Amino acid sequence: MYPVKTPYLIKKLYPSLTWNLNRAEKTLYITFDDGPIPEVTPFVLEELKKYNAKATFFCIGDNIRKHPEVFNQVVEGGHSIGNHTYNHLNGWQTPTAEYVKNIEKCNSLINAQLFRPPYGKIRPTQIHNLKKNYKIIMWDVLSGDFDINLSPQSCYENVIKHAENGSIIVFHDSLKAAPRLRYVLPKALEHWSSKGFNFKAL
Repeated sequence: MYPVKTPYLIKKLYPSLTWNLNRAEKTLYITFDDGPIPEVTPFVLEELKKYNAKATFFCIGDNIRKHPEVFNQVVEGGHSIGNHTYNHLNGWQTPTAEYVKNIEKCNSLINAQLFRPPYGKIRPTQIHNLKKNYKIIMWDVLSGDFDINLSPQSCYENVIKHAENGSIIVFHDSLKAAPRLRYVLPKALEHWSSKGFNFKAL
């Protein structure tokens, strides 16, 4: 199980991580993890373009290596780029030195100041090592699009119900998430746009 809305207590336990932005502004910060890949990322870019929406893409280094042309499309679209490790490492299962080295390997390709830990799993020692060079971005709302047992409509309801001013929202431009993402993203962008939200990159 996973919380769709990040609990307040978790945010208080890790105050050096970024969970959401200014609640006074009618702005949403849409983010995408695990790309770029040719099967999904171009679809995401087209949907964002329809609403002049800027987003943040937390990219896996090995996917950038394999699909540089797709990565270039993200950059040319004016979106922000974040580091998501080179090999999608779980911080809880990876020694800190190895974890940091893998992140630096990814950053040799993108030179990003933003970092998001895969699975949201990161240890205090890793936070301590990384926060000197990176802004560690977590989230306020988790769409659940990676959950193969979640219906596309339930995924849509997750984000519509829980997103609010300043929310950082997680989607995934991945094959696993695609059946839900392709349903949710167009509908959610249309809904939020009708409610007067702006969409900004981090």
